[in-house]
Amino acid sequence: QVRLVESGGGLVQAGGSLTLSCAASGDTFSVNAIGWYRQAPGKQREVVALIGTTGTTNYADSVKGRFLISRDNAKNTAYLRMNILKPEDTAVYYCNFLTSPIAWGQGTQVTVSS
Repeated sequence: QVRLVESGGGLVQAGGSLTLSCAASGDTFSVNAIGWYRQAPGKQREVVALIGTTGTTNYADSVKGRFLISRDNAKNTAYLRMNILKPEDTAVYYCNFLTSPIAWGQGTQVTVSS
């Protein structure tokens, strides 16, 4: 059974940086596009960044220029480098396959203090 496990969250001051990791089990990671999502309290889950199987990326307008999504197929891991963090980036961050999503994991909490 394929699993995706997020890590790397934490508490950071506004303007700071964090790098999140998304580790996949199984052998389907490299053939799947990956998305990073976030859900803030009282809000719906939203997509933050996407990366295709060939490395093509796309970002939500709210994070464009600040966040960088990447992947290492040899390590079955995707990353989200978050720079110039803002309090409004506070949320639980999740990763999932884009076109064939699996059950959501626990995510990783990111809290940005002002």
